[in-house]
Amino acid sequence: MDPDAPGSSAGLEAALHGARALVLADLTATGVADAEVVSLVEEAVTQRRWWVEQWPDGAGFVAGLVAQDVKDALLERMGRWPLCPRCADPHALDVEPELGPDPHWVCESLGEAVAPVGGLSTALGGPR
Repeated sequence: MDPDAPGSSAGLEAALHGARALVLADLTATGVADAEVVSLVEEAVTQRRWWVEQWPDGAGFVAGLVAQDVKDALLERMGRWPLCPRCADPHALDVEPELGPDPHWVCESLGEAVAPVGGLSTALGGPR
């Protein structure tokens, strides 16, 4: 078996570390990546580790799940995150697909993708 295959131990770790990096990039882009928030990411990754160990074929979905977990945890602690950069009324972006590959931050009001998970910096006018 290929050690980097999605269902392998290394593949699962790569998916989890990749999800962590993408969500941290978005938190950094929006200026909320303090120590407490990074701890929320670590907690989400730890919880999703069990999930992906139970369903290795879901490794490609873990980035969207971790993003949603962090978004939910932040709602309880500081309010809506991430805010839509395209609309005047403050509302949070949603993660789509809910369970699938290639997750994006989506503005439900406009019905369009704003950025891939991990790509909010570009959507907010940061470096490409």
